[in-house]
Amino acid sequence: MLSHVHACAPGLVRVGIMATYVEILKTEFPEIDVELFDYITGVLECGRTDFEDGDEVFEAVGGVLQEVSEDRQNEEGVRNICIQMFNTLRVSRDGSQKQVLLDAPVQLSQISADTGPQTTDVEGIWMMKRSQNSTVDAKKLEKAEAKLKAKHERRNEKDSQKSSNPLVLEEASASQASSKKDSRVDQSGKNRSYDIRIENFDVSFGERVLLQGAELSLASGRRYGLIGRNGLGKTTLLKMLASRSLRVPAHISILHVEQEVAGDDTAALQSVLESDTTREGLLDEERTLNARIANGTAEGTESVRLSEIYGKLEEIEADKAPARASVILAGLGFSPRMQQQQTREFSGGWRMRLALARALFARPDLLLLDEPTNMLDVRAILWLEDYLQTWQSTILVVSHDRNFLNAVVTDIVHLHSQRLDGYRGNYENFIKTKEDRLKNQQREYEAQLQYRQHIQVFIDRFRYNANRAAQVQSKLKLLEKLPELKPIEKETEVTLRFPDNFEKLSPPILQLDEVEFFYSPDRPLFKGLNLSADLESRICIVGENGAGKTTALKLLMGELTPVNGVRQAHRNLKIGYFSQHHVDQLDLNVCSVELLLNRFPGRTEEEYRHQLGGYGITGELATRPVASLSGGQKSRVAFAQMTMPCPNFYVLDEPTNHLDMETIEALAKALSKFRGGVILVSHDERLIRLVCRELWVCENGSVRRIDGGFDEYRDILHEQFRKEGYL
Repeated sequence: MLSHVHACAPGLVRVGIMATYVEILKTEFPEIDVELFDYITGVLECGRTDFEDGDEVFEAVGGVLQEVSEDRQNEEGVRNICIQMFNTLRVSRDGSQKQVLLDAPVQLSQISADTGPQTTDVEGIWMMKRSQNSTVDAKKLEKAEAKLKAKHERRNEKDSQKSSNPLVLEEASASQASSKKDSRVDQSGKNRSYDIRIENFDVSFGERVLLQGAELSLASGRRYGLIGRNGLGKTTLLKMLASRSLRVPAHISILHVEQEVAGDDTAALQSVLESDTTREGLLDEERTLNARIANGTAEGTESVRLSEIYGKLEEIEADKAPARASVILAGLGFSPRMQQQQTREFSGGWRMRLALARALFARPDLLLLDEPTNMLDVRAILWLEDYLQTWQSTILVVSHDRNFLNAVVTDIVHLHSQRLDGYRGNYENFIKTKEDRLKNQQREYEAQLQYRQHIQVFIDRFRYNANRAAQVQSKLKLLEKLPELKPIEKETEVTLRFPDNFEKLSPPILQLDEVEFFYSPDRPLFKGLNLSADLESRICIVGENGAGKTTALKLLMGELTPVNGVRQAHRNLKIGYFSQHHVDQLDLNVCSVELLLNRFPGRTEEEYRHQLGGYGITGELATRPVASLSGGQKSRVAFAQMTMPCPNFYVLDEPTNHLDMETIEALAKALSKFRGGVILVSHDERLIRLVCRELWVCENGSVRRIDGGFDEYRDILHEQFRKEGYL
């Protein structure tokens, strides 16, 4: 009936309330190709009187629909859609409803008696009629089948690549709810605030949800430390912000220090200067205009433009830029000679420092730093702490260095339980505030629990007392209205243990006497080196990158042979070594259990699992390929491998890289309890303070002991910064 005519897709009139197969097709597959759409509707139209059930419709077009479906494995979903389309065909065929496809516009008021007299008062409604004996267009069919075949081949190629490489990395994704008002304000350019507020957003990595319904607020000019256990999504969140997968106002510039600078012929200093694109653009334009003026080809307006450029260059203090870039590079450890070196001459670690220098020089509105201290020595870290304390715009930094966070950040963002919680103050303040919050929550939980129990006792006592029925009902309603009780979530404590079931060794245990060493005779590294250690030693070696710290460790371990001088070691000394590049010690193609089996054969699987479990590699993690583990998990596997033979002396080269703060704390406790000797190279101030009783400084071809420990070393470095003008 005309009272049931509804607006629908172009070319279609629908009588009754049931959707047509055309509408179903467009709704379920909105991005379907025109050729495929015509092909499928042609098949359905031709078979209108022949299809017996929905399964026959599925057999006719289901394979095609599965190919264009986002989830081509969902056969049942496509089959249900085919059943829905068959029902619309059956209704039309049985005459209980009328569906007409037109191929020429016809006004309903002009339609003859087929539709009855009720149609005459309907004006301005048009429909299209398609011939009922239409057939499938052979050319369209060939084109559609060719498209499907190509699409199918591409998918099969992707599947074969995935099957041949089981370690394909999953991709991260982010989504958020945003109001149209916010979007309009952002697009209009009227939003001039540099505060960032992202509400109700989700972040996933593959199928794993990292954040759900989270909120992040970053006030302009404040410095935020993003903390949380390894693997919870801190790095992924930074990447989502940097790629603007999460909506950051368009006028806010973002720099994410993530990848090292590409190596080419550009000098290090020039590479840093080029990161200021505004200055570089103005200088290029200035050179072009001056060349035209010199050649006499300039127009009158170009002199005016040149004056504008000079004004802007003066405004941004372009003449001071080389000096500012040089100070940043020097602070990060680049000598004057190194600043003139080409970027391709630097190692990956130095190129990462160069990337950090470029970001500091460019001064973005939002600076994203991911473990910036991993690539730096103690001297560069102390300089960076001082430099960032005067930073004017917003910083969001992920760091495991507790002292760095205490020195730099004004706020903490804690990632846990798929959400973000904000705290004012540095890391120490966060720890205190968090403990206070947990205590208050625990007291509230216990009070609510006691109150519930009190009400329940009354209900149980008078449940069957007729005189108290009204009171019991009142108490039951009260109990229902009370908020749901949730116990306090406490993060599991990280524990590490270094076994020390060995006999004491009498000194001397390990020493170097008058050792001389060089890799090239024209560049001596050490001369007259005298070092000694015993099972009571807790020594940390510090110094600038390239000063020879790792070389000194290898001389002590006997991995390098002195050119002159003598290395002496106790015959029962057993050294466990943790390399700065510990991943090189691991076979990435096997699982952790198999790795220990290959290295230490003859034990049971339970023993290997127990060893790995002591370092947090439990359950399914122990049977995953080592290559698929995170950086922190690989470090734990390296610890498990290092401690398996029960060494009585540990040499650790930068052991905190990739570890979260909880694991660093556990490492410090384990080393403090260990009864053997320890020598470590580290830039983590907290680990040094918790573990070491001696500080050795490696510089100028020697290794010397500082009696005042880390405090004296810090004072020496700060005095150098002041004298050399690096701050």
